Amino acid sequence: MKIAIAGYGLEGKANYAYWTRHYPEAVITIADERPAESIELPDGVASITGEGAFSRLQGFDMVIRTAGLAPHKITTDGSIWSGTNEFFANCPAPIIGVTGTKGKGTTSSMIAAILRADGRVVHLVGNIGVPAIELLDTISPDDIVVFELSSFQLWDIQRSPKVSVVLGIEPDHLNVHVDMEDYVAAKGGIRRFQQDGDVCIYHPTNHYARDIAALTDKGVTKRYAVADDGGVYASDGYFHVGDRTICPTDIMQVPGLHNIENACAAMTAARELGVGDDVLAKGIGSFEGLPHRIEFVREHEGVLYYNDSFSSAPAATVAAIRAFQQPEIVVIGGIDKGADFSELASCLRDRTNIKEIVLIGEVRHALRDFFAAHQVPHTVTVSDAKTMTAVVEDARRQATAGDIVLLSPGCASFDMFRDFYDRGDQFREVVNAL
Repeated sequence: MKIAIAGYGLEGKANYAYWTRHYPEAVITIADERPAESIELPDGVASITGEGAFSRLQGFDMVIRTAGLAPHKITTDGSIWSGTNEFFANCPAPIIGVTGTKGKGTTSSMIAAILRADGRVVHLVGNIGVPAIELLDTISPDDIVVFELSSFQLWDIQRSPKVSVVLGIEPDHLNVHVDMEDYVAAKGGIRRFQQDGDVCIYHPTNHYARDIAALTDKGVTKRYAVADDGGVYASDGYFHVGDRTICPTDIMQVPGLHNIENACAAMTAARELGVGDDVLAKGIGSFEGLPHRIEFVREHEGVLYYNDSFSSAPAATVAAIRAFQQPEIVVIGGIDKGADFSELASCLRDRTNIKEIVLIGEVRHALRDFFAAHQVPHTVTVSDAKTMTAVVEDARRQATAGDIVLLSPGCASFDMFRDFYDRGDQFREVVNAL
Protein backbone atom coordinates (compact mmCIF):
# COMPACT_ATOMS: atom_id res chain seq x y z
CA MET A 1 0.00 0.00 0.00
CA LYS A 2 1.31 3.43 -0.97
CA ILE A 3 0.34 6.31 1.33
CA ALA A 4 1.06 10.03 0.99
CA ILE A 5 1.01 12.27 4.06
CA ALA A 6 -0.09 15.63 2.60
CA GLY A 7 1.13 18.47 4.80
CA TYR A 8 3.84 17.96 7.42
CA GLY A 9 3.03 20.41 10.20
CA LEU A 10 1.82 19.49 13.68
CA GLU A 11 -1.05 17.33 12.43
CA GLY A 12 0.94 15.92 9.53
CA LYS A 13 3.63 14.69 11.91
CA ALA A 14 0.95 13.04 14.06
CA ASN A 15 -0.52 11.43 10.92
CA TYR A 16 2.90 10.13 9.88
CA ALA A 17 3.51 8.60 13.32
CA TYR A 18 0.08 6.95 13.37
CA TRP A 19 0.17 5.47 9.87
CA THR A 20 3.75 4.30 10.33
CA ARG A 21 2.72 2.50 13.51
CA HIS A 22 -0.53 0.99 12.20
CA TYR A 23 0.55 0.24 8.63
CA PRO A 24 4.14 -1.00 8.99
CA GLU A 25 4.10 -2.60 5.53
CA ALA A 26 2.98 0.60 3.78
CA VAL A 27 5.31 2.71 1.69
CA ILE A 28 4.87 6.24 3.02
CA THR A 29 5.78 9.47 1.25
CA ILE A 30 5.57 12.94 2.77
CA ALA A 31 4.22 15.75 0.55
CA ASP A 32 4.53 19.42 1.47
CA GLU A 33 4.57 22.60 -0.63
CA ARG A 34 7.37 24.11 1.42
CA PRO A 35 10.96 23.74 0.18
CA ALA A 36 12.60 20.52 1.38
CA GLU A 37 15.33 22.41 3.22
CA SER A 38 12.74 24.12 5.46
CA ILE A 39 11.16 20.83 6.63
CA GLU A 40 12.58 18.42 9.19
CA LEU A 41 11.80 15.20 7.36
CA PRO A 42 12.32 11.76 8.96
CA ASP A 43 15.46 9.98 7.81
CA GLY A 44 15.03 7.73 4.82
CA VAL A 45 11.46 8.76 4.00
CA ALA A 46 10.59 9.72 0.43
CA SER A 47 9.19 13.20 -0.10
CA ILE A 48 7.50 15.40 -2.68
CA THR A 49 8.15 19.04 -1.82
CA GLY A 50 7.92 22.53 -3.22
CA GLU A 51 5.25 24.45 -5.06
CA GLY A 52 2.60 22.22 -6.62
CA ALA A 53 3.48 19.20 -4.48
CA PHE A 54 -0.18 18.42 -3.75
CA SER A 55 -0.97 18.24 -7.47
CA ARG A 56 1.62 15.51 -7.99
CA LEU A 57 0.12 12.73 -5.89
CA GLN A 58 -0.87 10.25 -8.59
CA GLY A 59 0.01 6.63 -7.94
CA PHE A 60 -0.91 6.56 -4.25
CA ASP A 61 -3.60 4.32 -2.82
CA MET A 62 -4.42 6.88 -0.11
CA VAL A 63 -3.60 10.53 0.52
CA ILE A 64 -3.89 11.63 4.16
CA ARG A 65 -4.56 15.37 4.13
CA THR A 66 -3.80 17.70 7.00
CA ALA A 67 -6.80 19.71 8.19
CA GLY A 68 -5.92 23.06 6.62
CA LEU A 69 -5.38 21.54 3.16
CA ALA A 70 -8.53 21.77 1.05
CA PRO A 71 -9.44 18.43 -0.59
CA HIS A 72 -9.91 20.16 -3.95
CA LYS A 73 -6.24 21.20 -3.91
CA ILE A 74 -5.13 17.56 -3.97
CA THR A 75 -4.72 15.82 -7.31
CA THR A 76 -4.57 12.05 -6.96
CA ASP A 77 -5.99 8.87 -8.48
CA GLY A 78 -6.26 7.35 -4.99
CA SER A 79 -8.63 8.06 -2.12
CA ILE A 80 -8.38 11.16 0.09
CA TRP A 81 -8.60 10.57 3.83
CA SER A 82 -7.74 12.49 6.99
CA GLY A 83 -6.73 11.98 10.58
CA THR A 84 -10.17 13.22 11.61
CA ASN A 85 -11.90 10.59 9.47
CA GLU A 86 -9.58 7.90 10.80
CA PHE A 87 -10.35 8.96 14.37
CA PHE A 88 -14.12 8.91 13.87
CA ALA A 89 -13.94 5.52 12.15
CA ASN A 90 -12.01 3.90 15.00
CA CYS A 91 -12.77 5.79 18.21
CA PRO A 92 -14.32 3.37 20.76
CA ALA A 93 -15.77 6.14 22.98
CA PRO A 94 -18.72 8.53 22.49
CA ILE A 95 -17.73 11.79 20.77
CA ILE A 96 -19.14 15.22 21.56
CA GLY A 97 -18.25 17.49 18.64
CA VAL A 98 -18.30 21.28 18.78
CA THR A 99 -18.14 23.67 15.84
CA GLY A 100 -18.96 27.30 15.11
CA THR A 101 -17.11 30.46 14.17
CA LYS A 102 -16.28 31.62 17.69
CA GLY A 103 -16.41 29.97 21.08
CA LYS A 104 -15.50 26.43 19.96
CA GLY A 105 -12.45 26.10 22.19
CA THR A 106 -14.13 27.67 25.20
CA THR A 107 -17.31 25.60 24.87
CA SER A 108 -15.34 22.39 24.31
CA SER A 109 -13.22 23.11 27.38
CA MET A 110 -16.32 23.91 29.45
CA ILE A 111 -17.85 20.56 28.47
CA ALA A 112 -14.62 18.80 29.42
CA ALA A 113 -14.50 20.62 32.78
CA ILE A 114 -18.09 19.58 33.59
CA LEU A 115 -17.54 15.95 32.63
CA ARG A 116 -14.30 15.77 34.62
CA ALA A 117 -16.15 17.20 37.61
CA ASP A 118 -18.46 14.19 37.17
CA GLY A 119 -15.48 11.84 37.42
CA ARG A 120 -15.36 10.95 33.73
CA VAL A 121 -12.16 10.30 31.77
CA VAL A 122 -12.26 13.00 29.10
CA HIS A 123 -10.05 13.49 26.04
CA LEU A 124 -10.17 17.07 24.74
CA VAL A 125 -8.86 17.01 21.18
CA GLY A 126 -9.00 18.61 17.76
CA ASN A 127 -8.69 22.21 16.71
CA ILE A 128 -7.91 23.19 20.30
CA GLY A 129 -4.32 22.11 19.71
CA VAL A 130 -4.04 18.35 20.32
CA PRO A 131 -4.19 16.24 17.13
CA ALA A 132 -6.86 13.65 17.89
CA ILE A 133 -4.99 10.90 16.07
CA GLU A 134 -2.20 11.14 18.66
CA LEU A 135 -4.56 9.95 21.40
CA LEU A 136 -6.65 7.40 19.51
CA ASP A 137 -4.72 4.37 20.80
CA THR A 138 -5.15 5.52 24.44
CA ILE A 139 -8.96 5.89 24.44
CA SER A 140 -11.21 3.31 26.13
CA PRO A 141 -14.92 2.68 25.49
CA ASP A 142 -15.88 4.14 28.88
CA ASP A 143 -14.08 7.43 28.16
CA ILE A 144 -15.59 10.49 26.51
CA VAL A 145 -14.07 12.50 23.69
CA VAL A 146 -14.76 16.22 23.31
CA PHE A 147 -13.67 17.20 19.80
CA GLU A 148 -13.36 20.84 18.73
CA LEU A 149 -14.03 20.72 14.99
CA SER A 150 -13.05 23.43 12.53
CA SER A 151 -14.49 23.72 9.05
CA PHE A 152 -11.17 22.37 7.75
CA GLN A 153 -11.50 19.16 9.76
CA LEU A 154 -15.15 18.79 8.74
CA TRP A 155 -14.56 19.45 5.02
CA ASP A 156 -14.75 15.81 3.96
CA ILE A 157 -15.94 14.14 7.17
CA GLN A 158 -17.80 10.86 6.67
CA ARG A 159 -19.24 10.38 10.17
CA SER A 160 -20.79 12.77 12.68
CA PRO A 161 -20.42 12.80 16.47
CA LYS A 162 -22.92 11.28 18.91
CA VAL A 163 -23.62 14.75 20.30
CA SER A 164 -23.01 17.71 18.02
CA VAL A 165 -22.94 21.30 19.22
CA VAL A 166 -23.32 24.01 16.56
CA LEU A 167 -22.50 27.48 17.85
CA GLY A 168 -23.07 30.70 15.94
CA ILE A 169 -21.62 30.79 12.43
CA GLU A 170 -20.45 33.98 10.72
CA PRO A 171 -18.27 34.64 7.66
CA ASP A 172 -14.70 33.45 8.27
CA HIS A 173 -11.84 31.72 6.48
CA LEU A 174 -13.15 33.02 3.16
CA ASN A 175 -9.55 33.32 1.99
CA VAL A 176 -9.43 29.49 2.14
CA HIS A 177 -13.01 28.39 1.46
CA VAL A 178 -14.44 29.01 -2.00
CA ASP A 179 -17.26 31.08 -0.53
CA MET A 180 -19.63 31.26 2.44
CA GLU A 181 -21.68 28.39 1.06
CA ASP A 182 -18.58 26.18 1.04
CA TYR A 183 -17.73 27.24 4.61
CA VAL A 184 -21.21 26.43 5.94
CA ALA A 185 -21.37 23.19 3.96
CA ALA A 186 -18.12 22.07 5.59
CA LYS A 187 -19.47 22.91 9.03
CA GLY A 188 -22.55 20.84 8.20
CA GLY A 189 -20.53 17.65 8.42
CA ILE A 190 -20.97 17.73 12.17
CA ARG A 191 -24.69 16.99 11.70
CA ARG A 192 -25.04 15.48 8.23
CA PHE A 193 -24.28 11.87 9.19
CA GLN A 194 -25.94 11.69 12.59
CA GLN A 195 -28.16 8.69 13.27
CA ASP A 196 -31.21 7.91 15.39
CA GLY A 197 -30.25 8.30 19.02
CA ASP A 198 -27.84 11.15 18.27
CA VAL A 199 -28.39 14.75 19.38
CA CYS A 200 -27.72 18.09 17.70
CA ILE A 201 -27.64 21.14 20.00
CA TYR A 202 -27.63 24.40 18.08
CA HIS A 203 -27.57 28.18 18.42
CA PRO A 204 -31.03 29.62 19.12
CA THR A 205 -30.99 32.48 16.57
CA ASN A 206 -28.20 31.85 14.04
CA HIS A 207 -29.77 30.81 10.74
CA TYR A 208 -26.68 28.95 9.53
CA ALA A 209 -26.75 26.82 12.69
CA ARG A 210 -30.47 26.21 12.20
CA ASP A 211 -29.89 25.12 8.59
CA ILE A 212 -27.17 22.71 9.70
CA ALA A 213 -29.48 21.22 12.32
CA ALA A 214 -32.03 20.60 9.55
CA LEU A 215 -29.62 18.67 7.29
CA THR A 216 -31.09 15.35 8.42
CA ASP A 217 -34.19 14.24 10.30
CA LYS A 218 -32.21 11.60 12.19
CA GLY A 219 -31.78 12.02 15.94
CA VAL A 220 -32.99 14.89 18.12
CA THR A 221 -32.37 18.62 17.65
CA LYS A 222 -32.63 21.23 20.39
CA ARG A 223 -31.62 24.84 20.84
CA TYR A 224 -29.54 26.00 23.78
CA ALA A 225 -29.93 29.28 25.69
CA VAL A 226 -33.74 29.26 25.34
CA ALA A 227 -36.33 27.83 27.69
CA ASP A 228 -38.45 26.13 25.04
CA ASP A 229 -36.36 23.12 23.93
CA GLY A 230 -35.29 21.60 27.23
CA GLY A 231 -31.76 22.99 27.10
CA VAL A 232 -29.99 25.18 29.64
CA TYR A 233 -30.74 28.90 29.51
CA ALA A 234 -29.84 31.99 31.56
CA SER A 235 -32.34 34.42 33.04
CA ASP A 236 -32.25 36.97 35.86
CA GLY A 237 -28.69 36.07 36.81
CA TYR A 238 -29.22 32.30 37.01
CA PHE A 239 -28.81 29.23 34.82
CA HIS A 240 -32.03 27.22 34.46
CA VAL A 241 -33.34 24.11 32.77
CA GLY A 242 -37.09 23.98 32.41
CA ASP A 243 -38.56 25.49 35.59
CA ARG A 244 -35.55 24.39 37.68
CA THR A 245 -32.69 26.68 38.74
CA ILE A 246 -29.18 25.25 38.42
CA CYS A 247 -26.89 27.96 39.82
CA PRO A 248 -26.13 31.70 39.58
CA THR A 249 -24.32 32.88 36.42
CA ASP A 250 -21.75 34.76 38.49
CA ILE A 251 -20.26 31.42 39.50
CA MET A 252 -18.33 31.68 36.23
CA GLN A 253 -14.71 32.86 36.21
CA VAL A 254 -14.73 34.12 32.61
CA PRO A 255 -16.34 37.44 31.60
CA GLY A 256 -18.94 38.28 29.00
CA LEU A 257 -22.48 37.49 27.96
CA HIS A 258 -21.08 35.37 25.13
CA ASN A 259 -19.45 33.09 27.70
CA ILE A 260 -22.76 32.73 29.54
CA GLU A 261 -24.18 31.61 26.19
CA ASN A 262 -21.25 29.22 25.69
CA ALA A 263 -21.91 27.82 29.16
CA CYS A 264 -25.55 27.18 28.22
CA ALA A 265 -24.36 25.17 25.21
CA ALA A 266 -21.80 23.26 27.28
CA MET A 267 -24.24 22.39 30.07
CA THR A 268 -26.91 21.35 27.58
CA ALA A 269 -24.41 18.98 25.95
CA ALA A 270 -23.24 17.57 29.29
CA ARG A 271 -26.84 16.86 30.32
CA GLU A 272 -27.10 14.50 27.33
CA LEU A 273 -24.60 12.30 29.16
CA GLY A 274 -26.65 12.30 32.36
CA VAL A 275 -24.80 14.97 34.34
CA GLY A 276 -26.81 16.38 37.25
CA ASP A 277 -27.34 19.99 38.28
CA ASP A 278 -24.80 20.02 41.12
CA VAL A 279 -22.05 18.77 38.83
CA LEU A 280 -23.03 21.24 36.11
CA ALA A 281 -22.53 24.05 38.63
CA LYS A 282 -19.27 22.62 39.96
CA GLY A 283 -17.82 22.10 36.49
CA ILE A 284 -18.79 25.45 35.00
CA GLY A 285 -17.56 27.22 38.13
CA SER A 286 -14.18 25.47 37.91
CA PHE A 287 -13.47 26.65 34.35
CA GLU A 288 -10.79 29.35 34.45
CA GLY A 289 -10.75 30.23 30.75
CA LEU A 290 -8.26 29.56 27.97
CA PRO A 291 -5.05 31.36 27.04
CA HIS A 292 -5.53 34.12 24.46
CA ARG A 293 -9.34 34.19 24.95
CA ILE A 294 -10.09 37.42 26.88
CA GLU A 295 -7.25 36.36 29.16
CA PHE A 296 -6.49 38.77 32.00
CA VAL A 297 -2.78 39.56 31.92
CA ARG A 298 -2.23 42.12 34.69
CA GLU A 299 -3.13 45.46 36.19
CA HIS A 300 -0.53 48.20 35.76
CA GLU A 301 -1.00 51.73 37.08
CA GLY A 302 -4.71 51.03 37.43
CA VAL A 303 -5.10 49.88 33.80
CA LEU A 304 -6.31 46.31 33.15
CA TYR A 305 -4.74 44.46 30.20
CA TYR A 306 -6.57 41.62 28.43
CA ASN A 307 -5.15 39.29 25.79
CA ASP A 308 -7.76 38.15 23.24
CA SER A 309 -5.27 37.24 20.51
CA PHE A 310 -7.29 34.16 19.56
CA SER A 311 -9.80 36.58 18.06
CA SER A 312 -9.12 36.23 14.35
CA ALA A 313 -12.66 37.06 13.18
CA PRO A 314 -14.63 40.29 13.69
CA ALA A 315 -17.47 38.51 15.49
CA ALA A 316 -15.05 37.38 18.20
CA THR A 317 -13.88 40.96 18.67
CA VAL A 318 -17.48 42.08 19.04
CA ALA A 319 -18.00 39.53 21.81
CA ALA A 320 -14.82 40.63 23.59
CA ILE A 321 -15.72 44.33 23.42
CA ARG A 322 -19.18 43.62 24.82
CA ALA A 323 -17.68 41.72 27.75
CA PHE A 324 -16.71 44.99 29.51
CA GLN A 325 -18.40 48.17 30.67
CA GLN A 326 -15.25 50.10 31.65
CA PRO A 327 -13.57 52.52 29.20
CA GLU A 328 -11.85 50.40 26.54
CA ILE A 329 -8.83 50.94 24.31
CA VAL A 330 -9.14 48.21 21.68
CA VAL A 331 -6.31 46.99 19.45
CA ILE A 332 -7.67 45.67 16.14
CA GLY A 333 -6.04 44.59 12.87
CA GLY A 334 -3.72 42.21 11.06
CA ILE A 335 -4.44 40.43 7.79
CA ASP A 336 -7.95 40.48 6.35
CA LYS A 337 -9.31 36.97 5.67
CA GLY A 338 -12.19 38.26 3.56
CA ALA A 339 -14.34 38.88 6.62
CA ASP A 340 -17.26 41.30 6.88
CA PHE A 341 -16.48 44.04 9.40
CA SER A 342 -19.97 45.57 9.36
CA GLU A 343 -21.08 44.06 12.67
CA LEU A 344 -17.85 45.19 14.32
CA ALA A 345 -18.31 48.73 12.98
CA SER A 346 -21.87 48.77 14.27
CA CYS A 347 -20.74 47.54 17.68
CA LEU A 348 -18.02 50.18 17.91
CA ARG A 349 -20.43 52.89 16.80
CA ASP A 350 -22.99 51.99 19.44
CA ARG A 351 -20.67 51.38 22.41
CA THR A 352 -20.26 54.52 24.51
CA ASN A 353 -17.38 53.09 26.56
CA ILE A 354 -14.88 52.94 23.68
CA LYS A 355 -12.10 55.39 24.49
CA GLU A 356 -9.80 54.67 21.54
CA ILE A 357 -9.39 52.21 18.65
CA VAL A 358 -5.79 51.35 17.75
CA LEU A 359 -5.49 49.83 14.26
CA ILE A 360 -2.46 47.67 13.40
CA GLY A 361 -1.19 45.47 10.59
CA GLU A 362 -1.77 45.34 6.85
CA VAL A 363 -5.48 46.07 7.12
CA ARG A 364 -5.12 49.18 9.33
CA HIS A 365 -5.70 51.83 6.64
CA ALA A 366 -8.59 49.94 5.07
CA LEU A 367 -10.20 49.54 8.49
CA ARG A 368 -9.78 53.24 9.23
CA ASP A 369 -11.65 54.09 6.03
CA PHE A 370 -14.28 51.41 6.68
CA PHE A 371 -14.99 52.63 10.20
CA ALA A 372 -15.14 56.23 9.01
CA ALA A 373 -17.64 55.28 6.30
CA HIS A 374 -19.73 53.54 8.97
CA GLN A 375 -19.63 56.65 11.17
CA VAL A 376 -17.72 55.15 14.08
CA PRO A 377 -17.37 58.24 16.31
CA HIS A 378 -14.47 57.23 18.53
CA THR A 379 -10.81 58.23 18.35
CA VAL A 380 -9.00 56.04 15.83
CA THR A 381 -5.21 55.72 15.87
CA VAL A 382 -3.57 54.12 12.84
CA SER A 383 -0.43 52.55 14.25
CA ASP A 384 2.61 51.89 12.08
CA ALA A 385 4.09 49.76 14.84
CA LYS A 386 6.25 46.88 13.65
CA THR A 387 6.67 45.22 17.05
CA MET A 388 4.36 44.28 19.90
CA THR A 389 6.30 46.63 22.18
CA ALA A 390 5.35 49.53 19.93
CA VAL A 391 1.74 48.29 19.69
CA VAL A 392 1.39 48.25 23.48
CA GLU A 393 2.97 51.69 23.75
CA ASP A 394 0.46 53.07 21.24
CA ALA A 395 -2.41 51.45 23.15
CA ARG A 396 -1.40 52.61 26.61
CA ARG A 397 -0.55 56.19 25.65
CA GLN A 398 -4.09 57.44 26.39
CA ALA A 399 -4.88 54.86 29.09
CA THR A 400 -5.61 56.03 32.63
CA ALA A 401 -6.57 54.22 35.83
CA GLY A 402 -9.85 52.35 35.41
CA ASP A 403 -9.37 51.75 31.67
CA ILE A 404 -9.06 48.42 29.87
CA VAL A 405 -6.52 47.77 27.10
CA LEU A 406 -7.90 44.92 25.03
CA LEU A 407 -5.92 43.14 22.32
CA SER A 408 -8.70 41.65 20.20
CA PRO A 409 -7.50 41.87 16.58
CA GLY A 410 -10.40 40.28 14.67
CA CYS A 411 -7.87 39.41 11.94
CA ALA A 412 -5.19 36.84 11.17
CA SER A 413 -1.75 37.53 12.59
CA PHE A 414 0.67 36.48 9.86
CA ASP A 415 1.74 39.96 8.76
CA MET A 416 3.54 40.67 12.04
CA PHE A 417 3.55 37.41 14.00
CA ARG A 418 4.05 33.69 13.49
CA ASP A 419 0.48 32.89 14.59
CA PHE A 420 -2.09 33.99 17.16
CA TYR A 421 -0.17 32.16 19.91
CA ASP A 422 2.94 34.18 19.14
CA ARG A 423 0.90 37.41 18.97
CA GLY A 424 -0.69 36.75 22.36
CA ASP A 425 2.52 35.51 23.96
CA GLN A 426 4.33 38.67 22.87
CA PHE A 427 1.50 40.86 24.19
CA ARG A 428 1.62 39.07 27.55
CA GLU A 429 5.41 39.37 27.71
CA VAL A 430 5.43 43.08 26.89
CA VAL A 431 2.63 43.91 29.32
CA ASN A 432 4.25 41.94 32.14
CA ALA A 433 7.46 43.90 31.55
CA LEU A 434 5.81 47.32 31.95
